[in-house]
Amino acid sequence: MPNLNNRLAERIKRVRMARSWSLQDLAEKSTVSRSTLSRIENAEVSPTAETLASLSAAFQMSISQLLAPVETPFQPLVRRNQQSLWEDPAHGFTRRMVSPPSGGLSAEVVACALSPDQRITYEAPSVAGHEHHLVMLSGVLAVTLGDEVHVLEAGDCLRYQLHGASRFQTGDQPASYLIVLV
Repeated sequence: MPNLNNRLAERIKRVRMARSWSLQDLAEKSTVSRSTLSRIENAEVSPTAETLASLSAAFQMSISQLLAPVETPFQPLVRRNQQSLWEDPAHGFTRRMVSPPSGGLSAEVVACALSPDQRITYEAPSVAGHEHHLVMLSGVLAVTLGDEVHVLEAGDCLRYQLHGASRFQTGDQPASYLIVLV
């Protein structure tokens, strides 16, 4: 069974080709260089969180939709060891799909962890107006939505819709949180 990077590379290539886009077309729509896209599609490198967000925005798909294979049949229960885990080593960021994959259901739960002293910036949402509920499990996380900064601690919940740039930043401690996508 191919690893997640190989499956992600194939998925990105299939979505691009289904839209009849060249690598140059995707580069222009995502602001990711053509050479980087080629390396991603050939599974030579794994995209960073920001790159994955840029690709999702270009495809107008949520990151979860891009990471989850569309053809997976719905199973109501997915054990932790079977949940899809994506990592961005450059940022010490992990993203685990907690919810069973399903194209037909509207809500998803994603568990995220971000190492200390890290910042991930998303220039635009993958799907404008997408509703998020961010629940802090541990640590402190500064979430910037547009010009507004929200500092979240364990137990806090931030509900928002994405319409512009966003940033997630840790201080000297790691942060662990859930995002419920509606």
